[in-house]
Amino acid sequence: MTRFIFLLAALALPGLASALDYKSLSSNAIVYDAGSVKAQPQFILLKGTPVEVIVSVDKWIKIREQSGGLGWVERAALSDTRQVIVTTEAEVRLRAEENAPLVFSATKDVVLEVLEKPTGAWVKVKHRDGQSGYVPIKSVWGI
Repeated sequence: MTRFIFLLAALALPGLASALDYKSLSSNAIVYDAGSVKAQPQFILLKGTPVEVIVSVDKWIKIREQSGGLGWVERAALSDTRQVIVTTEAEVRLRAEENAPLVFSATKDVVLEVLEKPTGAWVKVKHRDGQSGYVPIKSVWGI
């Protein structure tokens, strides 16, 4: 019996290691307490907001937003465009280096588009005004 439990745990671990999946909202979305438009609306998230996908069931996705709020949105509200949200004031640099020239500073709660997969401790992002550069991953949520 112990071997069986150990085997099940070992099989589950690889899936847990890569379980975090982030998407962004393609439009403003009502977040419900269950996967149905007949469920109780909880709050609204704005277009571009990054969310963590918890589970997917038919046309509904259970999500977690940056502050920890959980709920369900319709699958059609999600986009493959990756966004991150700044969690602490962040300096966006020309290169993925601490002492690279500063491109711009982003304040808490600014949403930035992800341009490339993260490299080390940095991710390349773009502000909605068109400026782009590298931000430390520790300063954003949604990666």
